[in-house]
Amino acid sequence: MTNIIVRPIITEKLSKNTAKSGEKQYGFIVAKEANKLQIRTAIEEMYDVQVSSIRTAITSPRSRRRYTKSGVISGKSSSYKKAYVTLLDAKTLDFYKTS
Repeated sequence: MTNIIVRPIITEKLSKNTAKSGEKQYGFIVAKEANKLQIRTAIEEMYDVQVSSIRTAITSPRSRRRYTKSGVISGKSSSYKKAYVTLLDAKTLDFYKTS
């Protein structure tokens, strides 16, 4: 499994919780098959930081409805796995690094 981390989650809610608790906490969308040890090693290698704890959650698919000329088309969005990572040291992650 080569692609463990799909993309980071950047939301106001996550940044507000980080500022409130005082811990460096970041969110990532990860592969559904990945476990916490694989997520930890991938983040530590990619960003060169020490991970304190990881919480994971799998979101359930949501039903969607689209109204068209021919009628209502219904379907579901795909489910995905999120990982909330708390860093051990005071380092920060730069998602917008240009190189």
